[in-house]
Amino acid sequence: MTDHDRAAARREIADALLKALERRHEVLDAIVDSDDRAAAVEAISALLGTSHVGGEAVLGLSFAQVTKASRDRIAEEINDLNSQLSFTLGERPASLDESLQLRPFSDESDRDIFATRTQEIGAAGDGSGAPAGNLDDEIRSARSRLSAEEAAWFVAIDGDDKVGMVFGELVGGEVNVRIWIHPDHRKKGYGTSALRKSRAELAAAFPAVPLVVRAPGAAPH
Repeated sequence: MTDHDRAAARREIADALLKALERRHEVLDAIVDSDDRAAAVEAISALLGTSHVGGEAVLGLSFAQVTKASRDRIAEEINDLNSQLSFTLGERPASLDESLQLRPFSDESDRDIFATRTQEIGAAGDGSGAPAGNLDDEIRSARSRLSAEEAAWFVAIDGDDKVGMVFGELVGGEVNVRIWIHPDHRKKGYGTSALRKSRAELAAAFPAVPLVVRAPGAAPH
């Protein structure tokens, strides 16, 4: 998560807390009427129009935070964060990992998104920086590296949408990691989320091998 995304998350939480204090009676009713914690978070989120993270923060409020002084501090924090940021968390919802998932690349069903990536980047999928070859040749080469455990590719999905790809290539004793997000899904925080989720996936695929994050079109040195 970038510094801006962290600040946006803090602002979302602070905004949710302030709304909750202003509508404390409605929030309390929503909590009391809920069957369990998960239902309470969902009810709070719907009531206040906030994210799951904001709902969790509201549910975790202590009585010490409902005083006027506490409300004033929260309001001051929101003003400070607003001066730092030009976007809301709602404009970058994926940065909090609430919806994005990674699954292994399929050379049959994921040919479409790899083709879009290759057409835009114009470089081979192996991260070498060489010009992209024929799409069938690129996929055939990827299949060979994946089978040999020299690479691990993932497709980033949000619901039914393929929003990007993560490429991990084993080169010279380290894994070169590249993130590519589809042009239609950029500036929403998907890159931040995909990078964070990819660390666990790539660490499992390449145990004890250092991960090096590179720009989408960058070639390893």
